[in-house]
Amino acid sequence: MNDQPREVLDWSNYGIACRALATLVADDGYRPDIILAIARGGLFVAGSLGYALSVKNLYVMNVEYYIGVDERLDVPVMLPPYVDVVDLRDTKVLIADDVADTGHTLALVRNHCLSEVAEVRTAVLYEKPRSVVDCEYVWKYTDRWINFPWSTQPPLVEPSDGGTVLDA
Repeated sequence: MNDQPREVLDWSNYGIACRALATLVADDGYRPDIILAIARGGLFVAGSLGYALSVKNLYVMNVEYYIGVDERLDVPVMLPPYVDVVDLRDTKVLIADDVADTGHTLALVRNHCLSEVAEVRTAVLYEKPRSVVDCEYVWKYTDRWINFPWSTQPPLVEPSDGGTVLDA
């Protein structure tokens, strides 16, 4: 996978992408009551959409699925703290993430919300052809691995040992 062509999104194009994504939502007339970010990549997207769509109520759902470049767990797993969707009855929810790759993470979160909220829609920067979820709002379609500005460089701190600083 490392020698394959990649989609590269830098910070300046990220701003353009988020504004275009928000425009798709606004032009469709959808006015979410809350934006639910799928952490971690969806945090950036949700915050940007929140500002552009005048939505101050942002929630976060932590889901682990990817553990490396094109490496994932067998199934996505929700991590605490959990969003109690019962508190969100009668709300319109926009789920935000950076990419719908396989779509399994989005499907997990959407299905978690469906029976409790008034309406659920999804917004992503990228959607891949193999995604099991057809997102309502997509900035760009690609079948490539994506280098996002927040995850292109390796971490500075080793995640498993409680905070050892790595050589930069």
